Amino acid sequence: MDDNKLYIKNMVCPRCIMVVKAELTRLGIETQSVELGEVTLRQKLGEDKKKQLNETLHALGFALIDDKKSRLIEQVKNLIIELVRQENSNLKVNLSDYIADRVHHDYSHVSNLFSEVTGSSIEKYFIAQKIERVKELLVYDELSLSEIANMLNYSSVAHLSAQFKKVTGFTPSYYKQIKEKKRKALDEI
Repeated sequence: MDDNKLYIKNMVCPRCIMVVKAELTRLGIETQSVELGEVTLRQKLGEDKKKQLNETLHALGFALIDDKKSRLIEQVKNLIIELVRQENSNLKVNLSDYIADRVHHDYSHVSNLFSEVTGSSIEKYFIAQKIERVKELLVYDELSLSEIANMLNYSSVAHLSAQFKKVTGFTPSYYKQIKEKKRKALDEI
């Protein structure tokens, strides 16, 4: 393991990166880069500083990840979140190829590990992320259902609607009407 890399659980958005960067700066920890789930340090952290950072991150809803399996799972989750949330995203790519290429592991190994650790398949996690994105877009009320379906690479509005209802129990139009039904935070999916 690279001693200058830290892996952080629950970093799921640009705001998370800003918060983690601010805390690292506040603690006097110099970084080369801060990305979703990963920080590259200028120098190795001592155990005391690492413990202090872990406590600070924990208070903010993050956590340092030490074992390889957890790091790989977190990397897969972050890849899926990035994929679903990109504007003009690459959702037309084959998910298994996309993940395997980026994590540099055989997809069947990653898929089995993901299921074993999370209790859910990568595909179910991907669908859950897409549905949360649909909820968000429905609440914003800026795009039609057809535009949302196209944006998230659904084969049709009917396919999006069927998957949405299967996951949420509501049709997209009903969901749009009841808006008070809260969306889930990305790290709770």
